[in-house]
Parts: sequence; structure tokens; C-alpha cells
Amino acid sequence: MAQFSTLSEFAALLAAAPDVDAQALVGAQERNAQLTKPPGALGRLEELAIWYASWRGAERPSLDAPQIVIFAGNHGVCAQGVSAFPPEVTEQMVANFEHGGAAINQLAKTFGAKMDVHALELDRPTADFTQEPAMSEADCVAALLTGWNAVDASADLLVTGEMGIGNTTTGAAVAAALLGGAGADWVGRGTGVDDAGIANKARVVDEGLALHKSRVPLDVLRCLGGRELAAMVGAIAAARAHRIPVILDGFICTAAASVLEKTRAGALDHCVAGHLSAEGAHGKMLDALGKKPLLSLGLRLGEGSGGAAAIGVLKAAVACHSGMATFAEAGVSDG
Repeated sequence: MAQFSTLSEFAALLAAAPDVDAQALVGAQERNAQLTKPPGALGRLEELAIWYASWRGAERPSLDAPQIVIFAGNHGVCAQGVSAFPPEVTEQMVANFEHGGAAINQLAKTFGAKMDVHALELDRPTADFTQEPAMSEADCVAALLTGWNAVDASADLLVTGEMGIGNTTTGAAVAAALLGGAGADWVGRGTGVDDAGIANKARVVDEGLALHKSRVPLDVLRCLGGRELAAMVGAIAAARAHRIPVILDGFICTAAASVLEKTRAGALDHCVAGHLSAEGAHGKMLDALGKKPLLSLGLRLGEGSGGAAAIGVLKAAVACHSGMATFAEAGVSDG
């Protein structure tokens, strides 16, 4: 269980997080060079397998126990009319997750992932960030702790997802505060708002940026984010502490992850981007973080769905790396 009660204590934990296992990294590189294929013939699958091995501390790793964690939160900024759906949909979708009826449930089954759902005080939305900070420090820390403690230390891969009506607006506000620009540079259609809705979302983000001047990343999360974003921040940080690789999902997950990278450079080295979302500014966000997506399928659902779909790619990479024979084992001439 995590031991922090303030944002500064969380930042200290992040600063002390482990790095890759250098010995496993070298061992995986050497093994890759001996496999029965031309050098580089498996492209990014080779890079992914070596990256995964370096975090798992094994030159010949396995990937058998992925975990998907979905966090749900409600947002006071919905009072500004930023979503095409009412906040009640958040709770309704949580019930759908719990009954196995959502897309993410099917993806979890497909790739053998354990799936957990955490609803964060849905009856107590965050404050409207155009009027006051979205969360107190205590509320933000509580959400970070929920995320941290949701991670199963025995998992060997983590995907975090979210559900929260209004959270493309909060994600855009966090991105704008951390990466620069105005609301219009970051907002998109989210659940399907029209052009007037996009203009309204941009206005709301700009008002939030004007009210909350701090660009300290964890303060940005507190003032402009939401409980589910904070929980994803906590979970991704916990995965680093446990040396569990992470596949990032789409726009909102990446906005949350950017809080970590801006708090400590390299904090996302244990993460890969699962996909490029159809939410317009996601690609710009990935570029800012130096993350190249594994998939580009036009997804904009959230729920962790793009990250979950990419589990198959990472499983393929690890299976080839760890299961293939070397030239010596196969009795094949390596030239």
C-alpha cells in the first residue's frame, strides 16, 4: 500500500521510482541478435520486446497476467454544457462495466486480462474549474491513492482506462496548462458535440487557465483535472514502482500521464502509447511526450479500449522474443 498524504510526498515517491534493469536490457538485446531472423526483420516488435524485458528484469520474459483498471469520476464543469450526455451516464456505464457489457469487457476477455473498475465518489462531482479548483489537495491525494492501490503487484502489464462525462474538457485543460496553447488547440468533439459545442469547450478551458495560473504539474491536476485522471496518475506511478510496463490509452489517459512526465522527466519510460485516438489533439500530445502509437484505428471510446487492443501487439512481441529459437538452437547458419 502506498504511503503518501500530500502531493509533495507523492512527487518524492515518483522521484525515487526505479529505472530499467540494465542487465536484463543487455541480455534481451543479445538474445534478440541471436534469434532465427534477419536483424530488425520484426521491426517494432523487437524494440517492444527488449523494452518489456528491461522493465520486467528478465532477458526472456513472459506476459501472462495483464491488468486493466477503469476509473470513473464526475465533473462539476459539466454545468458549463461541455458534453452531449448528462453526468448520470457515468454511473450507468460503470454498471455496464460491472455486468460485462462494455467494449472493454470484451477486450479484456480476448487478451486474458484481469479487469477492475473503481468509481470515485460519483455522487460528489469535482468543482467547476471555471469557478474554483476542481479538487482540494485531500481529494486529489485520495484519488491518487485509489489509483496506486488499484494496481496488482503480481500483474505483468497495466492498462488504465476511464469513464467520466465531461472529461475530454478536463483532459484538454490539463494538456493546455502543461504543454502550452489555448483551449482551441486541445478541445475536440468528445462524445459528439457540434461546432458550437467545441467553441464552448474552448471557452471553458480558457477560463480555467485564466483562473488557475500555476503550471506545477500536480497542481494543474488538482485544479483542472478530475478524480479519474488523478487515479490514472497514481496507477501509472505505482506500476513504475512495481516495474510493471504500461500501455497508455487515448486522449484523457495521455493527458493524465503527462502530469507524471512533467513532474519528473523520464517518468513514462515504462509506458508505450497504445494507439492514436480520433480525438484530434491526441497526436500532438503524444508528440510532446515522445510516444509513437502502436495502433491507429480511429478509436475515440475511452474505457481503456485502445490500450487494451494493443495488448495483442505486445503479447506478439514478447512471444516472438522469448519463444523463438536462436540460430544455434535451431541448427541454422547465421551467415
